Amino acid sequence: MCRTSGGRLPIARLFAQVGDARRLPSEPSPPERELTINDAARQVGPKLADVARRAGVSVGTVSGVLNQRSTVAEPTRDRVQAAIADLGYVRGAVTGTLAPHWHRNGFATWLFQPAASGWYPDKAPRKARPVPVLAEPWPGVPVRGRNATGRADACWLPVAPRLTPHGLRHTYKTLMVELGTPATLMDAQMGHEDGAVQARYAHITPAMTERLLDGLTELWSAALGKRRGLSPGSPVAVLDRLLREDAP
Repeated sequence: MCRTSGGRLPIARLFAQVGDARRLPSEPSPPERELTINDAARQVGPKLADVARRAGVSVGTVSGVLNQRSTVAEPTRDRVQAAIADLGYVRGAVTGTLAPHWHRNGFATWLFQPAASGWYPDKAPRKARPVPVLAEPWPGVPVRGRNATGRADACWLPVAPRLTPHGLRHTYKTLMVELGTPATLMDAQMGHEDGAVQARYAHITPAMTERLLDGLTELWSAALGKRRGLSPGSPVAVLDRLLREDAP
């Protein structure tokens, strides 16, 4: 979480979970069962086989990653976890459960990717194309509708072309390492479980959480300050409010 002048914002939890639908250790996953053909047909959202196909591995390998087996190579594990995040696969989901909201409503495709790369993705029948924007209000508002390109003043420049929602999990883990966060707390924040013997003897304390909170708050305040240096306001309501509330 992060302190602001008006209280706390759940920044730590947002960064930890925005790119994945992983359960926390306190929420045990229901046992997996083999789906029948009818079950699979009724199930909404991606299935285990879809994750395997996306990652280019077998269903058994995906199961090994989900069950934290040490026999799965790290590069393969990363590919599988990225596929899980991209598809919004939810382990042990009850029939009819929808994928996480950022997949269900096109957040990753139509909001996150264009904001990070400056391009709309290649989705039939339309090819990949730059995001057309109006110059005002700064830093530009996407133009939609008929003849959007013709009505635009400019296009967004890429900020982080290959960044994905799952990539924010990597960012958050890296930030915690830089802040010197204990491994036990990092695992809890990321929703990971360390099965090593030594991990059983370390526990999260309020002091650990407070130090992480202080470090994230400093990073958050610094980021807002840099953004405010570019412009004191934003067409995005929540960001505009934050910029003006924390203004010196």
